[in-house]
Amino acid sequence: MARYRAALCRQCRRENIKLYLKGDRCMTDKCAFSRRPYIPGMHHDTARSRKLSEYGKQLREKQKVKRIYGVFERQFRRYFQIATQRQGETGENLLKILERRLDNTVHKCGFAVSRREGRQLVMHGIVRVNGKKVNIASFEVKPGDKITVNETGLGMNSVKKALLESSKKKTVPTWIEMNFEKNEAVIKNEPVRTDIALPVQEQLIVELYSK
Repeated sequence: MARYRAALCRQCRRENIKLYLKGDRCMTDKCAFSRRPYIPGMHHDTARSRKLSEYGKQLREKQKVKRIYGVFERQFRRYFQIATQRQGETGENLLKILERRLDNTVHKCGFAVSRREGRQLVMHGIVRVNGKKVNIASFEVKPGDKITVNETGLGMNSVKKALLESSKKKTVPTWIEMNFEKNEAVIKNEPVRTDIALPVQEQLIVELYSK
């Protein structure tokens, strides 16, 4: 499976916005974007002042969403094709599909501090969906699914730490019903656009792929 192995903070700097790829670390003084808020590369000054074309804006929006959810081009294009076949607006359908990925859902439940850590928990076999182990990060959850973690699995220290922080902040979205005492979550319904608090303009992605 393909993986991004370079520095994560370069992605935030390239998109000129915090993508919170490292969870709570992105809100501390250690965040590289806060220390170097410019595009990577020796010509970052000229690149930043250059005006983007319409195609450039559409491309940057697509890249931003891909990097937020940690997917590559082939998989992202497949998600777009699925979104076009479903009822409703294609852009919103695309975001809903990405939001219901298991690695993202694990993060939203509070089991992981970031989507990247959520993917690790899934791939290590810690996550259970309806009592069955699921180690596929792209698994799409549906309403009624119950998500739990194997309390004897590796990585439980990070899970407990993430759950503690999440329970303090109460940041679980409305489409997920979280029980912090039992460490389990139930998918109540599909997310709607207002539940997806991302600084993205999905219509630009639709325009890009519609050419």
